[in-house]
Amino acid sequence: MTVGQLSLKHPSLAAMVQVIEAKVSREALHQRFTPQSVLFMQECLDQALRQKFTLPQSLNPTLLRPFRNVRIFDSSSWDVNPKLKAVLPGSGGGASVANCKLQVSYEFKRGELGFFHVSPGIKPDQAYSPTLPDLVAKDDLVLSDLGYFKVKTFRQYHDKGAFFLSRFLVRTTICHASTREVIDLGEVLRYIDGNVFELSVIMGIEKKEQTPCRLICLRVSEQVANERRRKLLKTSKKKGRTPSQAHLALCDWTLLISNVPAHLLPAMQAYSLYRLRWQIELLFKQLKSIMRIHQSNTGRDSRLRCELYGKLLMAVLIHRVHAFFQGELWNSKRREISFDKFHKRFQERAILMLRQCLISIESAGRFLVIEIPRMIKACIKSHQLSRHTTLQRLDLSPDSPLLA
Repeated sequence: MTVGQLSLKHPSLAAMVQVIEAKVSREALHQRFTPQSVLFMQECLDQALRQKFTLPQSLNPTLLRPFRNVRIFDSSSWDVNPKLKAVLPGSGGGASVANCKLQVSYEFKRGELGFFHVSPGIKPDQAYSPTLPDLVAKDDLVLSDLGYFKVKTFRQYHDKGAFFLSRFLVRTTICHASTREVIDLGEVLRYIDGNVFELSVIMGIEKKEQTPCRLICLRVSEQVANERRRKLLKTSKKKGRTPSQAHLALCDWTLLISNVPAHLLPAMQAYSLYRLRWQIELLFKQLKSIMRIHQSNTGRDSRLRCELYGKLLMAVLIHRVHAFFQGELWNSKRREISFDKFHKRFQERAILMLRQCLISIESAGRFLVIEIPRMIKACIKSHQLSRHTTLQRLDLSPDSPLLA
């Protein structure tokens, strides 16, 4: 099915128009959420994802210029109606009976959302790791958390000419790049006096999966280290385990693994770049607090998915518009548009936008041409000398004292 085939003759679209124009009852509306409606909404979302804006320029802070795309992968989950436990089972026990998990990719430089996949909350993130290399191209940079850590996947990124930056999973085997001897990381770091340490390593055991990369070790404050140890002990106790002394000692360090060459990513800037991963956490916060993707009381799978796909469709469109003007404003004036405020301004105009869409696409376009400049003026971030934004930190030179 293509966009051109989505006419009023399509039963799902015809039903939507009927609801708007004839004020269909709540029960009648509820009955229109069918498996066919789910397929229709999913196709609308897929079509939106396939359409690409021609940006005036993607975001170009200094640290991101070597990379074609910066792709961030993550997931978010939330409890749903217990009636859905058969299709979206949760962990059970003291946790949720039914839980929905959403897998998302976010291309930061162009502000593009993609790879939406709805699954049961019990499905681990690592199960998606083997599928991620298909979404990555040469010179892309991939940022992900420990939930997606898989040596084979890193090797596939490397073989495609792509880059990765991730937290290091301490139980992973690493060897010296020159001698191929297994490294006891705890023992090595025990004798390091400085705050930054870097080592060229080979990651992995199986020969076909072994990946040459850099292990970047950044010492953290005593307060941060103690908090990490507290959380590690709490988590281990919950799972019936006892963490080793070596693992507890490694809490003194932030450990990053990457195949990005040192001339493109100095060790001192590695954490600034990795912190970019938190942008997708902010994205999930906005999807929940503003788009309300996690709020649905329905016990029907079809209705839940229709509501979710509809909200995600709107999120995709808002992000595309935000990215278009954000790139232009940052690259020309080094100013930023607040993501949060931009979402809210769109939400305030949602009903007006819907009315214009029902008139014609041209009418909706004219409405946006007038309203978007008004929204942007109210959404530009103020500069704070004492606190740099993510983009400002990514734009700092390697020897800047603010990176220390």
